[in-house]
Amino acid sequence: MLKDISSRIADKWDDGTASGMSEPEKLLYRSNLLGSDMRVTNYGGGNTSAKVMMPDPLTGEEVEVLWVKGSGGDIGSIKMDGFSTLYMDKLQALKDKYRGVEFEDEMVGYLPHCTFNLNPRAASIDTPLHAYVPKKHVDHVHPDSVIAIAASVNSKELTQEIYGDEIGWLPWKKPGYELGLWLEDFCKKNPDAKGVVLESHGLFTWADDAKECYELTLRIINRAIEWFEEKTEGVAAFGGEVHPTLPEAERRKVAAALMPAIRGMISEGSHKVGHFDDQDAVLQFVGAKDMPGLAALGTSCPDHFLRTKIRPLVVDFDPSNPDIEGTLDKLKGMVEDYRADYAAYYDRCKHDDSPAMRDPNAVVYLVPGVGMITFAKDKATARISGEFYVNAINVMRNSDAVSTYQGLPEQEAFDIEYWLLEEAKLQRMPKPKSLAGRIAIVTGGAGGIGAATAEKYLSEGACVVLADIDADALAATKDNLAGRYSKDVVRTVEMNVTSEEAVIAAYAEMAVEFGGVDIVVSNAGIASSAKVEDTTLDLWNKNMSILSTGYFLVSREAFKLLKMQGIGGSMVFVASKNGLAASPGASAYCTAKASEIHLARCLALEGAPEGIRVNVVNPDAVLRGSKIWSGEWLDQRASTYGTDKEGLEEMYRERSLLKRSVLPEDIAAGCYFFASEQSAKSTGNILNVDAGNVQAFTR
Repeated sequence: MLKDISSRIADKWDDGTASGMSEPEKLLYRSNLLGSDMRVTNYGGGNTSAKVMMPDPLTGEEVEVLWVKGSGGDIGSIKMDGFSTLYMDKLQALKDKYRGVEFEDEMVGYLPHCTFNLNPRAASIDTPLHAYVPKKHVDHVHPDSVIAIAASVNSKELTQEIYGDEIGWLPWKKPGYELGLWLEDFCKKNPDAKGVVLESHGLFTWADDAKECYELTLRIINRAIEWFEEKTEGVAAFGGEVHPTLPEAERRKVAAALMPAIRGMISEGSHKVGHFDDQDAVLQFVGAKDMPGLAALGTSCPDHFLRTKIRPLVVDFDPSNPDIEGTLDKLKGMVEDYRADYAAYYDRCKHDDSPAMRDPNAVVYLVPGVGMITFAKDKATARISGEFYVNAINVMRNSDAVSTYQGLPEQEAFDIEYWLLEEAKLQRMPKPKSLAGRIAIVTGGAGGIGAATAEKYLSEGACVVLADIDADALAATKDNLAGRYSKDVVRTVEMNVTSEEAVIAAYAEMAVEFGGVDIVVSNAGIASSAKVEDTTLDLWNKNMSILSTGYFLVSREAFKLLKMQGIGGSMVFVASKNGLAASPGASAYCTAKASEIHLARCLALEGAPEGIRVNVVNPDAVLRGSKIWSGEWLDQRASTYGTDKEGLEEMYRERSLLKRSVLPEDIAAGCYFFASEQSAKSTGNILNVDAGNVQAFTR
């Protein structure tokens, strides 16, 4: 019978593509290939390098230069400018500056002095690990299969059993200068070895040819995959299932209930964004007998740990008797217990010079029968944190099946989490944008005003759900915005605002996708024009249904979610100048818009005690990009004012006090003002964005 090799990592090296490449270009090619598969390494994890002979920019003499992934990069998406370049002779000279392991952090300050050709890309802490391996090409990756070996209590023996003398083993050592010297010493003592497993960390491999190094890395990883498949065949993962997995719709229902509640409890210092994951690997783990004990041990690989914190919070939920309300009642106590445990961990492990304790809330939340929830400062970080914990799950599955899994020792974990070098990196990060961590929904999101408002929010760091009834326009708007701001931060829901069921479903979807809501822009609309005697009951009811009842339904469901979170929020009604100023031949439209404005005033009163602000932006004559100005409405208004389509915009501009056209971006600016902290002390207000219309003056 043929062996199933579908789980193996495929060799994607193409000689035709690589031919003619320089050594740095081959390094980039190799890096991108390795980083394209999560089984090789996770996002931002690991690093690659090449030692290349290049002409010195001053002397013209050939010198050896280390090309190595720079600080904070990702080998899957790295470009040429993502590599640091350093003189090898200067890196060797650093050894004379080294004062011992207790001073190794100061060596990072010397790395800029080794820079080749004024390269601005900062070198990472792992640079010495590559520099001192006496081979031209070095790969350092974090494959789940190899970390499962590295995280086992008998990892040295397992390494020997699987690889013999081809791959060596080194005990746990925090990344840094000392580990670089350890690797050099290992290579000198084991000249025939082709790599090394680092306990609780990952894999190093090396060769003198780029393709050979790439193929070696894959072979070593695939050997571990094959070995684990042989050893674990027929073994129940994590001690077997003890909790049933709920159907998908039920899982999402539970997640939609839990995520806003958790988000409210952990967003006091800064707003968080959530991510939900119920892939098979997660469901197998959260429903397993050994899950609580393994989760309590924490992760092993430093990259996993930095993304997922010391350990996850296991939510007390029984999927065989799913009591969502009971779980919500207990949730606050679970979160508080986690914080207390984290504070105790900090107090046990802190040093005299440790940075102050950071956010004590969990990043990862495991829900039996449901899946995994992660929260972070933004959607991408929340998603990536979840991906890292899936890596940790894969590691625990294999390690637990063949040996005994071990996480990082608590003190070692703390020393990485509160590493002064890591703290310095955090302090250098740019200031968050004004809407970072905020989640917005924009109804009528595929129209001109809706899309412009969504774009403004995205540009300020928010996540946005576009809600619209027009599926084609919605898809096009999503593609446009996601292409420029990343698919992480844009979601869509087809939603008829007059349908109670559709509105409720949209908020549930939003809760699962992002974790809750902070900003609600009610912008869905229609426009109609008819003399009162020609206004049918259907036309009247249609205006009221969309522009009044629709705004009520969107607001009502928003209030439920905002109050559950308990962290305030902002609602913005995009009404109209016609809500304040009567207009001939549009009684249904004007009356419905006036209803919107008064609803906003009522909600401002109800929301104030909860920190929920409700304000109104009144546009006028926004023709460009607006769907309501297509078709009959445009013809009707042109007829009302005795002009043609081309002359209508000019007519509106000339009738304004400022003689200026009003654009979707102008309305978006008003919506941003009311969503941002710039208007933190404003509620129940009306902002006219109409280029000046005396009839619409509010006072």
